[in-house]
Amino acid sequence: MAFSQLPSSFSLTLTGSHFVSSSVIVFNGATLPTTVVSSSQMTATITSSMISGPGSYNVQVQTPDGTSGDLGCSSGGHSSTLTLTVT
Repeated sequence: MAFSQLPSSFSLTLTGSHFVSSSVIVFNGATLPTTVVSSSQMTATITSSMISGPGSYNVQVQTPDGTSGDLGCSSGGHSSTLTLTVT
């Protein structure tokens, strides 16, 4: 993604598995309001204020403790980290 071409906001869609209604997207350490579309898809809005310039931005999924369905267990936790690269 090119920094000079970023819109003021865009929808970030994650695909995976075992998402539950309480799962959220964590973007560069900030928990975002998240819509869980299904057990394999979720979305959140990224605004230009969250991306200060070219660089790498971390993306994770977090599910609270005690929630069944997260990564196949009931203990909750974070997914592995993905990187959104802005050039």
